[in-house]
Amino acid sequence: MVVLAAAVRIVREYERVVVFRLGHLRGARGPGLVLIIPLIERTRRVNLQVDTADIPPQDLITKDNVTVRVEAAVFFRVVDPVKAVVQIRDYQHGVLRIAQTTLRTTLGQHDLDDLLANQAAINQLLKQLIDTGTEPWGINVVKVETKDVDLPDAMKRATARQAEAERERRAKVIAAEGEFQAAERLSQAAGVISRERGALTLRTLQTLAEVASEHNSTLVLPIPIEILDSLPANLQNGRALIQGARLEPVGETTEQT
Repeated sequence: MVVLAAAVRIVREYERVVVFRLGHLRGARGPGLVLIIPLIERTRRVNLQVDTADIPPQDLITKDNVTVRVEAAVFFRVVDPVKAVVQIRDYQHGVLRIAQTTLRTTLGQHDLDDLLANQAAINQLLKQLIDTGTEPWGINVVKVETKDVDLPDAMKRATARQAEAERERRAKVIAAEGEFQAAERLSQAAGVISRERGALTLRTLQTLAEVASEHNSTLVLPIPIEILDSLPANLQNGRALIQGARLEPVGETTEQT
């Protein structure tokens, strides 16, 4: 009974056992019930689930000579349990070490602005480089994520000033664009008014109506005689009468006897 218990291994779906017989590799077995020869065969379990390794904060110098501290995480899984056991003593430690060196080397080739703005592309590049280094061990790198990029205090203040200046520049450009469009529309409106004789009069009357509706006041507006030119023809006679009128002096009259 004891011998039977020692000869039976139950391997889960996400596991594999690598079997060695008298020191010689016999391959990977599982999942399910696995029988081994006691005292002759040895086994080593390998987990095929996605594992994660937190890369400790790394101090590095960017391409534009800025010192930053970067913290990242790498997600990986075993795709070949035999290579993961035979090719490397501790594949988890190996993945962590190669991720650290790749992180320092790769990020040091980028400027600070590129590092902050293109994290997705840099993470993809890190994934490809680390996966190339771990492929001989039967390890597949699923994803690499840079969790934090810590800047020095002086660089944080400089970055904040730069961002503020950029926002002010954009605000001034937008205001200038608005003024230019408004001036262009006003110029077009002035052209329309200059072509139509009654447009200026209508606009004047519209402005008077708006002022009268907003303020409870009396408006006194002198009307030039030229405005009568835009009135209907039956009012032209009134204009002629006004222009032809003469004022005579009024005084006392005496009769001669």
